[in-house]
Amino acid sequence: MSDLPDGWAIAALGEMVVNRDNQRVPVNAKERSTRQGTVPYYGAAGQVGWIDTALYVEQLLLLGEDGVQFFDPGKSKAYIIDGPSWVNNHAHVLSRIASGPSLPYLKYFLDQFDYRGYANGTTRLKLTRSAMDTIPVRLAPLAGQERLVSAVDEAFSKLDAGEAGLRTTRQLLKRMREAVLAAAVTGRLVPQDPTDIPAAKLLADLGVEPLNDPSLPVLPAAWSWTQVQEVGQVDLGRQRSPKYHSGDNMKPYLRVANVFEDRIDTSDVMEMHFEPEAFERSRLFVGDILLNEGQTPELLGRPAMYRGEPPEVAFTNSLLRFRAGPGIEPDWALVVFRHHMHSGRFTRESRITTNIAHLSAARFKPVEFPVPPIEEQRRIVEELDRLASVVATCERAGDAGLARSAAFRRSVLKAAFE
Repeated sequence: MSDLPDGWAIAALGEMVVNRDNQRVPVNAKERSTRQGTVPYYGAAGQVGWIDTALYVEQLLLLGEDGVQFFDPGKSKAYIIDGPSWVNNHAHVLSRIASGPSLPYLKYFLDQFDYRGYANGTTRLKLTRSAMDTIPVRLAPLAGQERLVSAVDEAFSKLDAGEAGLRTTRQLLKRMREAVLAAAVTGRLVPQDPTDIPAAKLLADLGVEPLNDPSLPVLPAAWSWTQVQEVGQVDLGRQRSPKYHSGDNMKPYLRVANVFEDRIDTSDVMEMHFEPEAFERSRLFVGDILLNEGQTPELLGRPAMYRGEPPEVAFTNSLLRFRAGPGIEPDWALVVFRHHMHSGRFTRESRITTNIAHLSAARFKPVEFPVPPIEEQRRIVEELDRLASVVATCERAGDAGLARSAAFRRSVLKAAFE
C-alpha cells in the first residue's frame, strides 16, 4: 500500500497467530476465591487474580474480547503471558506461528490499533474471533521489528520510571492528608490560644460530662473528649420501598451512591413519594452531615456535608445523618468523621454482612468525639482548607503529568507503526 514504508507489508492477524481459545478453562469468581495460589489468572484487562494450578505453560498473547474499552487510546489491549497461567472467557488467547512477528511486536501494534469497525456492541463492546482474525497488521522487516520493539521499550521504560514517581507522590499526598487530619483532631495542627473558652465549660453548660477514657489520646488542656451523641443529633433516613416509587408527592433523596468523602454527587439523584410528615423527618438542612451506613470496610462512615444542593432533598436509611448541636461547628464534625473513617475507627464499630460493613446508629452514637474550643474549631477548619488547597494543586499537577505520559505513549506507538 502507498502509505507503507519501504520494505513493510500488511498481513491479517489470523495468518500470524494460532488461536487457543478452545483451550481456556474459565473459573468463576467464587471458585477462584477458594483456590488461591501462585499462578496468575487473566481476563480481558490483564491479571485479575491468582489460582493454584496452571493451564498454559508457554508464552502467549491475550487480546480482550469482551468489555474492553477498545477505543480508549490510553489503555493496553494486549498482554503477554510468559509462564503458567489461567485465562477466563473474556480474552482471546493467541500464540505466534514460527514465521510470524514476535509477541512484543504484536502487542505494541495491537495496543495502538484503531478498533473502530472491528469491535462492536451497544452496552458492552465485543471483538469476535472472526473480526479479530481480519485485523491488518503492519509488518516491518524482521530487523526493523527488533529495532522498533527496542526503541519503544527504551521510551516506555523512562515513562514507567516517571509514572512510578508520580504514583508514589500521590500515595505520599494521601498519607499527608490523613496525617494532617490526625493532627487536627488531637490539637497539634494550630497553636493553642489561652483566651479561648475551654471546651469543658461548653460541655458543662450543655449538661454533658466529659469522657474520661485513659485509652484515648491526650488532648490539649482546653479540649475535652465526649461522644457523638452528646454533641449532635443522629438519625436514619427513610427506607426505600416499591410502594414509594410513585405518588403525588415525589421528592428527591440522597443515598450511598451520592455521598463521597467531603463531596455530594448530584448527577444521579433519585425520587420517591413522601408523605409530608415523613419528608420533614428526613429532610436535609445546610450543615447536616451524611455518613455511609453500609460500605466496604475501609470506606465505612464516608462523610460529606449537605450544603444546599440539591434543594428540598431527603435521605434514605442507607445513610446516617449527624446534625451538630450548640458549640460544634458542622465543618469541625466533618473533620472528625473524616479522620474516623481514614483511621479505621468506624470499621471497628462495624458489623459485616455479605462483604458489606454496616455502621448502625446505635454503634455510631457512643463513638468518641474530641471537642476543642469553638474558636479553635474554626481556626483548624481554616488551616485544613488552606492545606487541602495545596494538596489538591499537587494532585492536579500529578494527574496532568500522568495524562501527558499517556499521551506520549500513544504518540510513540503511532510514530513507530507509521
